[in-house]
Amino acid sequence: MLSLSIIGLYTWFPKEPLKAISSTQNTSAPTKSKLPASRLKPEVLKKLLDSKDINSAVIHVELGWKQQYEQYLQTQLPFNRVLEPQQMSQILDQIYRQTGKKSALIYAVPTPNHLELILVAPGTSPVHKRIQAAKREDLVNLVSKFRASIVNPNLPREQYLKTGKELHELLITPLEKNLQAQGINNLIFCLGGGLRTVPLAALHDGEKFLIEKYSLGIIPAFNLLDFQIANITQTQVLAMGASQFQTEPPLPAVPIEISSIISDKWQGKSLLNQEFTPVNLKKQRAAYPFGIVHLATHAELSPGSVEESYIQFWDTKVRLDELKTLELDRPPVQLLVLSACRTAVEDPQAELGFAGLAVQSGAKAAIASLWSVDDAGTLPLMTQFYQKLKAIPIKSEALRQTQIAMLKQRVSLKNNPTIRGSSSLPPEIVANLDSRELSHPFYWAGFTLVGNPW
Repeated sequence: MLSLSIIGLYTWFPKEPLKAISSTQNTSAPTKSKLPASRLKPEVLKKLLDSKDINSAVIHVELGWKQQYEQYLQTQLPFNRVLEPQQMSQILDQIYRQTGKKSALIYAVPTPNHLELILVAPGTSPVHKRIQAAKREDLVNLVSKFRASIVNPNLPREQYLKTGKELHELLITPLEKNLQAQGINNLIFCLGGGLRTVPLAALHDGEKFLIEKYSLGIIPAFNLLDFQIANITQTQVLAMGASQFQTEPPLPAVPIEISSIISDKWQGKSLLNQEFTPVNLKKQRAAYPFGIVHLATHAELSPGSVEESYIQFWDTKVRLDELKTLELDRPPVQLLVLSACRTAVEDPQAELGFAGLAVQSGAKAAIASLWSVDDAGTLPLMTQFYQKLKAIPIKSEALRQTQIAMLKQRVSLKNNPTIRGSSSLPPEIVANLDSRELSHPFYWAGFTLVGNPW
């Protein structure tokens, strides 16, 4: 399970139940003045791949990134034995039989001279592609241009389509025939530095966005994933948030967002403003094991050390290195949603914070945004997502269907009866009911699933 403070971690033994293996925690804190080093060495990885030893290459990547996350998060991650690609393939095949979602794992490892892609899919041998045209510096610059073209909805559409197609040709096109031959419909990305906050949903092949072809998610490492399948529709939602803050901009649509979630479709409890405290979160989950925790508040993934990133509660900031104090692993939350998250652009520390969200929180999975989206965009997206999640109890697919609905202009504030009928809609939201272009990827492509996609 994606958890730092849990002692047990699930592992996989083919044709046997998942079992728990103990792990001890290291409380020593490393230096925090610069980006943690990685044991992943490009020259070692290249040598392994040149010799066709993909198994060892994958293990090298997993262990290298594990060390980097451990240094950033200031704790020892509960890795058990390291799975080889063949075992990963068996796990993905078993999950396909249980869920009907055929998932593939894509490692994308930028190096100074090229990009290494490794595909692990059910029932087949791993595939390696080396992209000589994608040097790390050029790739990071392209990602920066792509994000910049999306986060400004006033820029011409052609800009993000062009850069999105260029990134698609580097990250997806080399593997596309393999994905199609295997009937893959869910992609799990394990990404290296410079790629961990790319808005994957908005990659474009010249005809379609990537989200129109696959459900998507990112993970920090496959060995941290909880492979158990749970029916998320059988749980309840604890929805919490604030509309006013002492030191942050207001979020006037939060009360409506929270009330629209706890409705006829989802049972649960909502806490707003003064009641939105870490103490109350733990108190409510002690009384009932809410499987979904929705936090409608500011969350900042900032440059610098892990202590500089936080989630804003009513009375305090909970830093990223303090997330485990929320006890979201007792029992494990199936899904943590941060509906007003913001991640620092082009910062490698913030990238580690975003990709490690589920790991650090103790939740099986998290949904957060790569950039700040205003209330008029977040409100209809979140309302639509929870409607889809009740009908399609697979987290990645529910998010995909929500993003497609926004892309196809089937979602807006004015055509949502739950929102439209609210007598408490703030004037600034009402004024924008008919003017929002919610089909633009700025409003939907930043929302990303981190962790267990099923």
